[in-house]
Amino acid sequence: MKNKKIAIIGGGNLGTAIAEGLLLSDEVQPGNLTVTRRRMELLNNLKIKGVNTSSDNVGAVKNSDIIILAVKPYQVLDILRNITPVLNEEKILISMVTGVDLKELAGITGNRIPLFRAMPNTAIALQESMTLISANSREEKQNQVVVDLFNKMGKTAVIPDELMAAATILASCGIAYALRYIRAAMQGGVEIGFGAELAQFITAQTVLGAARLVLESGRHPEQEIDKVTTPRGVTITGLNEMEHKGFSSSLIQGLLASYKKIEKLEITK
Repeated sequence: MKNKKIAIIGGGNLGTAIAEGLLLSDEVQPGNLTVTRRRMELLNNLKIKGVNTSSDNVGAVKNSDIIILAVKPYQVLDILRNITPVLNEEKILISMVTGVDLKELAGITGNRIPLFRAMPNTAIALQESMTLISANSREEKQNQVVVDLFNKMGKTAVIPDELMAAATILASCGIAYALRYIRAAMQGGVEIGFGAELAQFITAQTVLGAARLVLESGRHPEQEIDKVTTPRGVTITGLNEMEHKGFSSSLIQGLLASYKKIEKLEITK
């Protein structure tokens, strides 16, 4: 992987987060990484680290082995039409564009180009992303290259392309939902006596510990909850009050509302 040249087309929040994650993984040399953006001055932090920055999408693609599209949905079709002449079957194209499926991508690039979709979240900058991947490639070697790439920056799962909208909600949007819980818990911590900074630290570490309990044990969250809820105890009292106020149902409804929105975007585009 260290010898692979990677181009990230679109140096916005997600594109730069991926670049940071790649650099942190130590699997990609800064000189082998190119990030493009119209306003190149916004990429100075990456340029200082030795990353190539450019506003030339075609040049970046031409000189790269792996191309990651991290642009807005309304930009992707024009960009694809622009770069397709310099794509070939030796290059791997990975789209992170919401709402544009593999069939639509192949409609522009042709079926000869190995196509992937990947949906990470912004924790990729810290190598802690949950990235969902779908592919049209039947080449196991190419599939493994993409999985290995994102495994360097967190955890991955390969899914059918028709589940990518759901993956966007649960993994990509999901990090915002988790952060909103942290913010609310912090506010509660301040209410009961902690300073804001200490409340943030306690809450964030607690959430990190809860996630690791589930990931490393493989147990259902409710099994871990049972360990800290005792008869007439303070934990069960708090949980019951949260459920009475709609904690779980509001979260589920939020997920469903986001999913309906993304479905509507796909239908109307």
